[in-house]
Amino acid sequence: MKLHAVDLRRIAMPLVRPFRTSFGVQTTREVLLVRVVTDVGEGWGECVALAAPVYSSEYVDGAHAVLRDHLVPRVLAEPDLTARGVARTLGRVVGHRMAKAAIETAVLDAELRAHDMSLGTYLGAVRTEVECGVSVGIAESVDELLAEVGEYVDHGYRRIKLKIEPGWDVEPVRAVREAFGDQLQLQVDANTAYDAASSARLEALDEFGLLLIEQPFAEDDLHQHAVLAGRISTPVCLDESITSARAVVEAVRQGACSIVNIKAGRMGGYLESVRVHDVCEALGVPVWCGGMLETGIGRAANIALAALPNFRLPGDTSASDRYYAEDITDPFVLRDGMLPVPTGPGVGAEPRPDVLRALTIDVETLKR
Repeated sequence: MKLHAVDLRRIAMPLVRPFRTSFGVQTTREVLLVRVVTDVGEGWGECVALAAPVYSSEYVDGAHAVLRDHLVPRVLAEPDLTARGVARTLGRVVGHRMAKAAIETAVLDAELRAHDMSLGTYLGAVRTEVECGVSVGIAESVDELLAEVGEYVDHGYRRIKLKIEPGWDVEPVRAVREAFGDQLQLQVDANTAYDAASSARLEALDEFGLLLIEQPFAEDDLHQHAVLAGRISTPVCLDESITSARAVVEAVRQGACSIVNIKAGRMGGYLESVRVHDVCEALGVPVWCGGMLETGIGRAANIALAALPNFRLPGDTSASDRYYAEDITDPFVLRDGMLPVPTGPGVGAEPRPDVLRALTIDVETLKR
């Protein structure tokens, strides 16, 4: 197909409550949406980069700039573009996986809509609904944390993930475990906040029967992850360290993880995410789908991905109201801890024009 135009749209989504992690607090999610207009229809993608380069080196302003100046001109110049060809077209641009994922997803959405095929079907989904977990930020107090976790348990979420950092780890985890019992599926996420000097606090978490400890050390420190994995019985999961199928092979070879969190934006798109899924399945490593506070566009695509067979743990594919009072798409509503896999063509969700207009900060259109 041929691309005629690409919109780079910035929107601001207020969160229903502040979300604090080891790298900062978010009260509003600034999102960069990509819309492609082709000779066979249009498609949408979502860039998951944060406003500042704190989770990864990518951030919204940088993603916008690299899309405008380097990525979009390359795909607009292609005489016959396919979703599977996007990565090759953009291969001369180093890095910027989240920006690349956004444009690839938009092209894939348009392509699948033209063929009346859902993303789940295209990727190889084997489920019609997926189990959902929820990510709980660092609270002001243990009592506040317990109240928030209680809300999500009452809503039916099947797994709770607690954000941790040095000094906010053992005691809050103990409090949640004691309050909600051993039957609660519980895991923790450090977002690289620890180092060798503070790793003893992570070892102390072993007594709480956690599903996993996620990314405790720096993304390039596979060795320290492997050392921790050899000392504890709790599985170590990698997030920021896993950027490709090649990266996961090396991490598993070094013994740095036994579970992997797949985030499509971090992989450069859903096609590479499927490759990571397949490699992990071949290695006997279960995966689950992470989240980046996506709108309904990114959430729909994540749910489709999470329906693949080796996604064996509940993901961060929470309902729309977990983060937003009003989503830009029709809301995803939790039912008995599950969300349905979209069956419509493409990602199976599209923005509501009135909501999109109200939340838009800026739109830039690039044409052939």
